[in-house]
Amino acid sequence: MTGLQPQWTNAQRNSARGFWLTFAFCVCAAFLAASASAQLAPNQTNGFGNGRLVTFTYLQNFDCVDEPTMDLDFNKIQAQSDPNEMQMPICQAVTEPEHDPTGGDIKHTAHLYVLIPMFGTDTNPNDAMQCPDGARPGELCGVDLGNALITLFHHIPEAWETTPSVKTQCPDPNNPVPGTCTMHASSVDLSVLLAGMDGVPNPPTGPLFVPTPNHSHIVDNSRVNTQPIWWEVRPVLIMDQKD
Repeated sequence: MTGLQPQWTNAQRNSARGFWLTFAFCVCAAFLAASASAQLAPNQTNGFGNGRLVTFTYLQNFDCVDEPTMDLDFNKIQAQSDPNEMQMPICQAVTEPEHDPTGGDIKHTAHLYVLIPMFGTDTNPNDAMQCPDGARPGELCGVDLGNALITLFHHIPEAWETTPSVKTQCPDPNNPVPGTCTMHASSVDLSVLLAGMDGVPNPPTGPLFVPTPNHSHIVDNSRVNTQPIWWEVRPVLIMDQKD
């Protein structure tokens, strides 16, 4: 497993120009990127690439890859011997599989960069997004999510605002419920990303599920006209609105 895990100091939380790339979600998605010239279909979202708006067409669901020797639920049983770990996708930030869903080496899988707005000024816990239908057991949502985010970051990042003050491409116009986007899992596990922060066990003792954040997409310039392929999602935490 390879990873770059942010160390969240107070100075970095308040940094004027900081952002980090987290390696990487174990999430891959099949998209077709084409010119954005018409209304989005139910299985499409917008994105950016090569200086223009593009359209992503999702032909399959996100695949949160769980390999045989992984233990994404931290119950000390590897996935190959833990059927319960197969009952729901665990999209775990920072944890990176060795292979994409085709079995190909993840090092050669195309990158889809997801911009997550971590800046904000809101300190009202009631403004944090509720769980979409079908929440995971113990998922942090609503006031509990708001209080946890304020403890960690001293504000609610726009990423988890029910009504963010910045425009993002997910949720998309066809699916405006906070925490949702077409063909996405409606929750992500931040247990590894946040390990060691206030009140978060290090090492993790179980998933820390939160609703999927508000976010936007960028692909490399050479990928704006791509036939259906799998992509590795690499979240980029935007710490300052100027960025």
